[in-house]
Amino acid sequence: MTGLDQARLLALAIPAALLGGAYISQYGFGLYPCEMCWWQRYPHFAALGAAGAAYVVQPARVWAALAGLAIITSGLIGGFHAGIEYGWWEGITGCSSLPSSIDVMDVSAAPLVRCDIAPWELFGISLAGWNFLISLLGGGAILALAAYRK
Repeated sequence: MTGLDQARLLALAIPAALLGGAYISQYGFGLYPCEMCWWQRYPHFAALGAAGAAYVVQPARVWAALAGLAIITSGLIGGFHAGIEYGWWEGITGCSSLPSSIDVMDVSAAPLVRCDIAPWELFGISLAGWNFLISLLGGGAILALAAYRK
C-alpha cells in the first residue's frame, strides 16, 4: 500500500470514526453537543468530502492533504474547547454561560448544554481533548503520507 493509499484511507477513517463516536455519544448515551462541539464536527464533514474526492478527482494528493488540513482544523477547535472546559482561558460568552432569563415559550426541546463543562472524560481528557489529540496526530500523519512519494 502506497503512502497516498494510506493517506486516503486515514482521511476517510479518522473523521468517520470521530463523527461516529460523537453521534453514538449523543444518541446512545445522551451526551448532547454544545455549540463548540458542533463547530468541531463541521471540518470532519468537509474532510469526508475531500477524502472521497481523493479517490475520484486528480490530483489525489491535494485532496488527501485538504482532508488532513480539515481534520487538523477540527482538532484545533477541539483544543480551544478543551482549554475552556479545563478553565485555562475564557470561553465565548454566549456559549459558556447560561442565559439570565429563560422564556418558556422560546425554549426548544433540545437541552441547554454549556461549552465550559466537560460532560464526560477518559483519563482526565474530555471529548474535545480527545478530538484535539486524535485529529492533530491523524491529520499530521495524513499530510506526511500524502507528501511522501515512493
